[in-house]
Amino acid sequence: MPDLASASTSTADAAWWRDAVIYQVYPRSWADGNGDGLGDLPGITDRLPHLRDLGVDAVWLSPFYTSPQHDAGYDVADYCDVDPRFGTLADFDTLLNRAHDMGLRVIVDIVPNHSSSDHEWFQAALAAGPGSPERARYLFRDGRGPDGELPPNNWNSVFGGPGWTRVTEADGTAGQWYLHLFDVSQPDFDWTNPEVRELLLSVLAFWLDRGVDGFRIDVAHGLIKADGLPDAPDGWSESVGPTNAMPFWDQPGVHEIYRSWRELTDSYRSPSGDRILCGEAWVLPAPALARYTRPDELHQSFNFEYLMTPWRAERQRDSISRTLASAAEVGAPQTWVLSNHDVVRHASRLGFDQVADGLVRMGGIGIGDPQPDAAVGLARATAATAVMVALPGSAYLWQGEELGLPEVTDLADEVRQDPTFARSGGTDRGRDGCRVPMPWSPQGPTFGFGPDRPDAEPAWLPQPAVYGELSVAAQTGVEGSTLELYRTLLRLRRTHRLGRGTLTWLDENSPTVLCFQVDAGAGAVTVLANLGAEPVALPDGVTVLVASGPLDGGRVPTDTTVWLA
Repeated sequence: MPDLASASTSTADAAWWRDAVIYQVYPRSWADGNGDGLGDLPGITDRLPHLRDLGVDAVWLSPFYTSPQHDAGYDVADYCDVDPRFGTLADFDTLLNRAHDMGLRVIVDIVPNHSSSDHEWFQAALAAGPGSPERARYLFRDGRGPDGELPPNNWNSVFGGPGWTRVTEADGTAGQWYLHLFDVSQPDFDWTNPEVRELLLSVLAFWLDRGVDGFRIDVAHGLIKADGLPDAPDGWSESVGPTNAMPFWDQPGVHEIYRSWRELTDSYRSPSGDRILCGEAWVLPAPALARYTRPDELHQSFNFEYLMTPWRAERQRDSISRTLASAAEVGAPQTWVLSNHDVVRHASRLGFDQVADGLVRMGGIGIGDPQPDAAVGLARATAATAVMVALPGSAYLWQGEELGLPEVTDLADEVRQDPTFARSGGTDRGRDGCRVPMPWSPQGPTFGFGPDRPDAEPAWLPQPAVYGELSVAAQTGVEGSTLELYRTLLRLRRTHRLGRGTLTWLDENSPTVLCFQVDAGAGAVTVLANLGAEPVALPDGVTVLVASGPLDGGRVPTDTTVWLA
């Protein structure tokens, strides 16, 4: 692995991750290299210069492993190979080496809560029968009721419907039930089984040996279930209570697992930097989430409370302060994120009226649903991003947000592929709207996502016409474009080392304005965001470094953020 220490200011020491900007690539939607309508690893490799020019430090790849693709690759059948739809292990090695040559680190997804039902272990479990060592790798249980006809408990699937499915045994009789907190094709592992722990450690070592720089851990808070698998409480909601009130989330035993993972990744530490672990843990309250990033556990954990915080000054200020304080208590950097592959893009999510109380956790949007205000949403999205990337810590970007891509809200039901849509009976529109393939050029049947040739297949999800004018080529070099704004923000963030800075609030009581200073000794930057209805005057004697939108003379319009020196 090349020495990346000189790749950028923000990666100048081993703890590069403390202020890194990490960009999420969804392989099936990034770039289609062979024209089959699905993105692939060669397509990612070809488009790496975009990420280098954008100014990010690392790329995180969503799953590309062998999978039946019932949940877009988060149902893994073989953790140590590439699905032929995406390429080969040689293609991955080429991608990794090319990224490293450009000074980009590579983080891969790991899915430890569950496997695919196609995984050889689960197929062996079905064949072996009750009480077998093979079934002990998963959460098989006898049903309740006189004939075992009722599920073992009342747990539901996150995707809708029951969380248990009954199997037919080899003799044709109705048999045990297995737990799947997500799709029926995603059986949960039993993490009390040493074989499961050994398997996943070997998977981590396989990819570390190939040279990856870290892992994003899917459902990091779900691996351990409460002893005895008790019923979940009635009427419980993540928005009103601690996450561990549910017997399958945030159980104490997960921390032992991550200590063993940290020991492994630390053994791969080199002069070119740490190998890192970042958890996808939807955990409340903030101090509970901070426990995942204690010095001997994960390096980072996503700050979803911040993602779900409404665009209101007092709520933003409170969320930023509280989560910074919680991370500081365990000596960890905070992470910041506004969009990803599971939530409505923030260019659309912020186009709705912002609630005064509670957290925003919006499902998909479809035809006939209330629609966001596109102009308001984009203005708020760029203003929110200008706040986020100025904050101390590490920032995560979701592919296409640098183009201002909106959620695609007019997908026909028949083209939707997210299992959430089907399992909820269509009541949850699912996540397809944020996963529509990237536009690279203004022309062509797929706006440059795939090759422009007669035999090329359409993109796996249809792209809206507006994607052409929002494409990378259409925005490159265009003053005032969202893409050029992102490039400027990331360049200034690096120059001033804002991710390593200290935040000081300059106006802690304003109901409409966020104003803070970040200083890392490389030139303090003042950030002023106007979330109110009226323009706000700039302070006297300041220099505007960048603004998320046009200024009104010496005033900052509503839904606009400026950086000042």
